[in-house]
Amino acid sequence: MPQSRIGQGGRRIKGDLVLASTVQPTSAHFDLSKAKVIYSNLPTAELVEHAIRRGEGVLADNGALVTRTGKYTGRTPKDKHVVRESSSEGNIWWENNAEFDEGKFNLLKRKIDEYIREKELYVVDTFGGADPDYRICARFIVEKAWHALFIKTLLLRPKAKELESYEPDWTIIDVSEFCADPEIDGTKSEAFILLNFGQRLVMIGGTQYAGEMKKSVFTILNYLLPLQDVLSMHCSANIGEDGDTALFFGLSGTGKTTLSADPDRRLIGDDEHGWSEHGVFNFEGGCYAKCICLSKEAEPQIWNAIRFGSVLENVVLRDDRTPDYDDGSITENTRCSYPVEFIDNSVIPSIGGHPQNICFLTADAFGVLPPISRLTEEQAMEQFLLGYTAKVAGTEAGVKEPQATFSTCFGAPFLPLRPKVYADMLGQKIQKHGARVWLVNTGWTGGPYGVGHRMNIHHTRAMVKAALSGQLENVDYVNHPVFGFAVPQSCPAVPDEVLNPRETWADKEAYDAKASELKAMFTAQLEKFQ
Repeated sequence: MPQSRIGQGGRRIKGDLVLASTVQPTSAHFDLSKAKVIYSNLPTAELVEHAIRRGEGVLADNGALVTRTGKYTGRTPKDKHVVRESSSEGNIWWENNAEFDEGKFNLLKRKIDEYIREKELYVVDTFGGADPDYRICARFIVEKAWHALFIKTLLLRPKAKELESYEPDWTIIDVSEFCADPEIDGTKSEAFILLNFGQRLVMIGGTQYAGEMKKSVFTILNYLLPLQDVLSMHCSANIGEDGDTALFFGLSGTGKTTLSADPDRRLIGDDEHGWSEHGVFNFEGGCYAKCICLSKEAEPQIWNAIRFGSVLENVVLRDDRTPDYDDGSITENTRCSYPVEFIDNSVIPSIGGHPQNICFLTADAFGVLPPISRLTEEQAMEQFLLGYTAKVAGTEAGVKEPQATFSTCFGAPFLPLRPKVYADMLGQKIQKHGARVWLVNTGWTGGPYGVGHRMNIHHTRAMVKAALSGQLENVDYVNHPVFGFAVPQSCPAVPDEVLNPRETWADKEAYDAKASELKAMFTAQLEKFQ
């Protein structure tokens, strides 16, 4: 096998074939000189070619690369650890972050260094953070071409001139085929996601689920930015015609991506943002949308964004290579990643002003929360700490009926710092900039899951539009008798009876009992923060 070499202009050559497009990358942690070939910052088309040639995926009829993630079709939170080391251990919320021994980390790093020798590797240089004052340079080293394409779509892509002087602040290595030995390596399984804030290094292995890479950068920024007085947030963001910014907080499946992709507003980003003294900025350069039951009618912007240069994960293809978005036989967590500019009216660079409206999204499977309600500042802080949504039957093994799920600050798995840090910052910013806060239930109405039905997406869009445009400012409100939220009694393009969840239930006493049950869950959860 001929050895690879560096050609003119820093392009890596093997025989007569041009293999890479920038100068040879280096790593402070791993000996890349022993790699068989390094493909550095390849353009999208080449990465697609590599993935197909290597058998990592196929093309759908819309041009998207379709891949499989194997055993893990979602994140594996139990396998994510933070290394306990002197520079960060006093700041970490250890009750929420499983610790990992620093000595074990270094030993595993040596094993990975041996593993990548004589391997074909892909290096992708990215930025995390659209605001140059707060961005980090994150270098990814991966062993799969489709992982390189994924992270290239998801994070910010440096321009050619910026790559000439690029120096990574952080290194994220994803060796998805390398499996750890729990008894020797100190991991909980063959999969691992290990963050070392002292070494500025993330090591991922044993899982092919590409979302672990994206969320590792989010966790890094969730640590760094609050220490610089910038609030990091698990939310989407968009801008209206008048320049008004809106935020959408919510856990997976509650509608962050769907509701922020609004043809009448410009998209800043769909998942992760910072809020500084200048305003809001996206952490990413792409979107990561759930695809299950995707339709062109309900989500036209996302539908149109799935084309050449995007990646479909675990989506079933029909015989004619058209995606069957209704088929969840592999997983309900089917996904698509694509550059944010694939959304027609996206904001580039992905920066906006201070938010005037904030929506907390919840998919209430108990069917008792109003479809939209206005929160006081105190209620907003409570709902932020709760981070409530509900799992429904079939989403996880053993889930037979709706289960309340709480993820503080709408993103507990990605919070290295204690919740009070993020909650206090949000409260101060809401107060300083006068943002209105709304609770939007995208879940069930007319009864709980299995009895009622999912909120009409067109009604939800109409309610959100009315809230952001100020049309709900001068309508009558009634405080909910159980939760105390201010519920509007009318909304353009929405039937009045939809706004009052009790009226949608055939059995009113059953509604009262279920609402009281959920309220008791809220109270018990909030007591943990007192």
